[in-house]
Amino acid sequence: MRIQTKYLGEMEVDHHKILQFPSGLPGFTNEKQFVLLDMPRNPVFQILQSADTPDIAFVVVNPYHFYQDYVVDLDDSLLVSLSISNEADVIVLAIVTVKKPFDTSTLNLKAPIIINSQNQLGKQYILNTDVYPSKAAITSSVSTAVKGE
Repeated sequence: MRIQTKYLGEMEVDHHKILQFPSGLPGFTNEKQFVLLDMPRNPVFQILQSADTPDIAFVVVNPYHFYQDYVVDLDDSLLVSLSISNEADVIVLAIVTVKKPFDTSTLNLKAPIIINSQNQLGKQYILNTDVYPSKAAITSSVSTAVKGE
């Protein structure tokens, strides 16, 4: 299927790769279908693009790339709602708030995106803890390494 994207123009997307978010995302409850797109020139980051609304797209990243000690405890209701039975099937992503300069950008570690890679079901999961902030820093040393400088 062809979709119009916010950052990459019109693209062909395999309909099997469409992620279903039955509850939408907080603030975007009507957006139920998304696709993960690779970010050109920077494989660390991806774009979570709405399949229906071109202007709705989020830059996301695997938070473990920046925070190796990050821990997400998924409750039973989330495991059931996403039909997660194997930890290896879980993809965890953090939404990035991109700022200029880039090293002032932040990651939302308080509300990661959880995806079951086997059935393409996803949900933004708000952690019931104050251990992780919604605006975690991307440090200058990490961002430099990411940019390949």
